[in-house]
Amino acid sequence: MKVKQRHGIHYYFPYLLIFPTVALILLFMAYPITQVLNLSFQDYSTNSLSGVGTYIGIDNFVKLLTDDNVFQKSFGISLKWVLSEIVGQVILGMIIALLLNQRVKLRGLFRSIAFMPWAVSGVLATMLWTIMYNQHVGVINDILVKVGILKSNVAWLSNPNTAFWAVVVSELWRGVPFFAITILAGLQSIPQDIYESCDIDGSSAIQKFIYITLPSLRETLTFSILLRCIWEFNSIDLIFTMTNGGPLRLTTTMPVYLMQQAVVGGKYGYGSAMAVLIAGGLLIFAVIYLKITKYGVEEE
Repeated sequence: MKVKQRHGIHYYFPYLLIFPTVALILLFMAYPITQVLNLSFQDYSTNSLSGVGTYIGIDNFVKLLTDDNVFQKSFGISLKWVLSEIVGQVILGMIIALLLNQRVKLRGLFRSIAFMPWAVSGVLATMLWTIMYNQHVGVINDILVKVGILKSNVAWLSNPNTAFWAVVVSELWRGVPFFAITILAGLQSIPQDIYESCDIDGSSAIQKFIYITLPSLRETLTFSILLRCIWEFNSIDLIFTMTNGGPLRLTTTMPVYLMQQAVVGGKYGYGSAMAVLIAGGLLIFAVIYLKITKYGVEEE
């Protein structure tokens, strides 16, 4: 015979503790998300005479996917941007983390210097790199001309051949410390006796890296790459302030185009539809990525 179990106050107490946090999250997330979804089905623009949106169904989405060549082009640029940043940041972050994990003098100082770019705000980083890229007074042109690599100064941020990669380098400088920090934390969690056993067996540094280090960092790399992909795809501050999507829209990523349409142009309905597509695409990507990488699933 089944006996009904009565739950006392102690059973519900943990739920009462987390209720305020959950309520605040729902309040500050559910309402904006609902508003964006609502606006995405409207022809809502600050340029309209009435200022009140008119429901137009899925016209905004149809226009984005079929008629808006800039939006379609920005999708390719966004993929190129994310791929360039993730590959560069993972490789450089791994190298820096391996170096900082060595037992050397002043290791704490070197770690602090390596992590400093991560603490710099986006606005300050933009100002620094914009000045360094300046065609007339920039230090990058000055150094490259003096060493003979360049014959004359280059307008890095307005030249169609260099603008995209100039911004990529700037974001690499700011983003590499993220991977260096996370990978270094993962390296320090690997038992040293494993490496000592490998040394006794005569394993090379490359073999230890491939068969010990990388498998041990699998979970760390999987999750940090996912986070960074989402962050870089939504990155807007550095690109928007350095090039504003130019020249010739060669640095116009999807979030930058959204900013130009919604915030600058006042087309909130059109921009909201764009935001819905971006959010949906990132959600699908995250689910597929976690499924493929089997994150959180222990290997047999």
